[in-house]
Amino acid sequence: MIATEEEAREFVSQQCSGESLKRLDQLVGALKEENSQQNLVAKSSLEQIWLRHIADSAQLLRWVSEPRGIWMDLGAGAGFPGLVIAAMRPQQAVILVESRKRRIEWLQRVTHDLGLDNCRVEGRRLEQVDDLEAGVISARAFAPLDRLLRLSARFSTSSTQWVLPKGRSAEQEVQALPRRYRRMFHVEQSLTDAEAGIIVGKGNWKGSK
Repeated sequence: MIATEEEAREFVSQQCSGESLKRLDQLVGALKEENSQQNLVAKSSLEQIWLRHIADSAQLLRWVSEPRGIWMDLGAGAGFPGLVIAAMRPQQAVILVESRKRRIEWLQRVTHDLGLDNCRVEGRRLEQVDDLEAGVISARAFAPLDRLLRLSARFSTSSTQWVLPKGRSAEQEVQALPRRYRRMFHVEQSLTDAEAGIIVGKGNWKGSK
């Protein structure tokens, strides 16, 4: 378990280049500044920003094999995990889906300032996003699992990988799925929070819409 800011930064640094780490340092600084203007993340979490946000996002890479196609981050908000993934994997195309105006402006600005040419912001509701095939779908605090899957079903294929941080409710949300779909998903222990789980899966979700 990663417990301190020092451990969190070391964990991240072992998974990316020095250039990517510099971008993440930039992101940390920009987030702290922007958070004084709008409540992107809980103010209390800024004291553990590497643990609570950067490493918490970076750990998702542990459960994703080399994806083919786009990494799609739903309800990107402050940019976690999408911005972290884009910074750590500059060859990976990332789409950040966000509908709130001030969050969109933040994501567009920080993506530009960090030089994340592999990252694009879809500033609209998920229902309005054009169809595409996602290699990975991630979402942090976006929606309950059943609704999330219904909304994102049209972006999934048989090879789509799902990585969905869900906190304490992870196992409960998986068990609430229709029985024939439960086998698509399992829960992994978060490395940054002893009480949190991450729903991991692979496949084409074609449940009831």
